Amino acid sequence: MHDTALSPRQPLGLMDKIKTHIELLDPVTWISVSPCLACGVIGTGAMQPTWHDYLLLLLLFIIYGPLGTGFSQSVNDYFDLELDRMNEPTRPIPSGRITKREAAWNWGIVLLLALLICAGISLHIGGQRGVVFAICMLTGLFLGFVYSAPPFKLKKNIFLSAPAVGMSYGFITYLSANALFSDIRPEIVWLAVLNFFMAMSLIIMNDFKSQKGDAESGMKSLTVLIGSRYTFLVAFLIIDLTFAGFAFLAWQWGFPVLMVMILVSLGINISVQIPIYRDPSTGASFMQGAVDDGFGNAIGKSEVNEHNAFLRFQLVNNILFLLNQFVAAALIGMKYM
Repeated sequence: MHDTALSPRQPLGLMDKIKTHIELLDPVTWISVSPCLACGVIGTGAMQPTWHDYLLLLLLFIIYGPLGTGFSQSVNDYFDLELDRMNEPTRPIPSGRITKREAAWNWGIVLLLALLICAGISLHIGGQRGVVFAICMLTGLFLGFVYSAPPFKLKKNIFLSAPAVGMSYGFITYLSANALFSDIRPEIVWLAVLNFFMAMSLIIMNDFKSQKGDAESGMKSLTVLIGSRYTFLVAFLIIDLTFAGFAFLAWQWGFPVLMVMILVSLGINISVQIPIYRDPSTGASFMQGAVDDGFGNAIGKSEVNEHNAFLRFQLVNNILFLLNQFVAAALIGMKYM
């Protein structure tokens, strides 16, 4: 393993070095797992207002946020050094602020902490719930590694990377949160399945930002394989079927008001999808101001037209899906109280 940097730099001070290591863990991505974790806990209806349960909740968010998600981001930067030299030269490793060896220590320590906390929580809750929690966390860490690391490097093929993202961000987060406080609720398993497909569809469209680089490097993203318009079509079909399935489940669970909310959300989504499908570059451009001014720091900004269209859609879709998720989780939780 060799220390690698673009150019010689003055050694960083201790605080700057710590900040750089945190940057390598990409804090902005930590929040991505929070809604699923929160809804998984709410849906159990079993968490109590005690210091014990508050501590478990805090550890849950730490293990899946800074440690779990941070681990996958650090590993990604470590194995994508050559690509980042061209595309993101200001990142910690290619900029020379930390060496590749230090980056390996970064994700190695984070991995160890995640495993230790996982073991502690699993042993503490015990039984089948402890086993479920451990399997979920180990699955997430494994997928987080093979997503970027050779020889598997799942991210090179959308047919492998999209399910891996769906499993890591949408499915196991729900199950872990459920197992932490109660026996597995069947409704929460269904919410996890819905989030699996939603996460898949979003990562498919997120590849718009690197379409040119993917084509040149041989990455098999859907945008490279079938083009922008058909990529939007595939992703929109997955999302619309997810909303439709969600509405059916709400009806089955006896939540008619939620079912109406979901169907209205689906209608709003489709009204944004149609202009984007017709014109993948400028469709739904009336939403661009919200992306640039209000939410750009949260969902990102882009110089690629198709990726900007995705961000405009994501702004609407995510708000609607999150709202319905939280309502569903609250209703499910009240059912089990």
